[in-house]
Amino acid sequence: MSASPITQIPRRSLVEATLDLIRARIEDGTWKVGDKLPREAELAEALQVGRNTVREAVRVLSHSNVLEVRQGDGTYVRLRTDPAETMRRIGRSGLRDHFELRAMLETEAARLAAQRRTDDDLAELNRLLGERGEIPTTGDLADFIDRDLAFHMGIAHAAHNTALEELYRYFAASVRSNIYTVLTERGLPEPDAAAHAKILAEISAANPERAAKAARDAIKPLIAKLTKLSNEA
Repeated sequence: MSASPITQIPRRSLVEATLDLIRARIEDGTWKVGDKLPREAELAEALQVGRNTVREAVRVLSHSNVLEVRQGDGTYVRLRTDPAETMRRIGRSGLRDHFELRAMLETEAARLAAQRRTDDDLAELNRLLGERGEIPTTGDLADFIDRDLAFHMGIAHAAHNTALEELYRYFAASVRSNIYTVLTERGLPEPDAAAHAKILAEISAANPERAAKAARDAIKPLIAKLTKLSNEA
């Protein structure tokens, strides 16, 4: 397969720019799953970068299983979407988008936890909620954010859905930075201990719909405030 000409890429990070262009061609279907990529020299010429840059970009994408390098044969497309890049894009999303996604994950986690939690899960969630406590009015917020995330991770674990738990664990990195933004910006309401206790009470009562509603209601005021700020901007 020959490569068609590609507009010269900006000279920020050549490897990053090359990664973006290769991902874009895969995502738009120019190179489909199962297709063989042009040879390294052809790619380098089309992208107007050195062969070492192309080689590094291919290495990164093969590490994330987007590409497969077959020695003596060539490089083939394995996935249309780069999972690591998808999570980075989520991390760079706006606060409202971020918390709307968080609400979806936590709502379903609470619903499943109410259906599937064990006595051991409930004991752990009660411990984690006690350690979380109220939002501190002074001092470093980092420890509180970690305790808050530990409670929500506990709910995801009690849902007994491995995919949901791992997705939330991966998502937690951007969750941490966005919680910090909320806590340090005046006028943005972070759910308090009572809202978290309500979620746990409904999980303990084995009421999936009420647990889901409690999780959704906890974060609804924050989303509403962010929507208002977005509309006023």
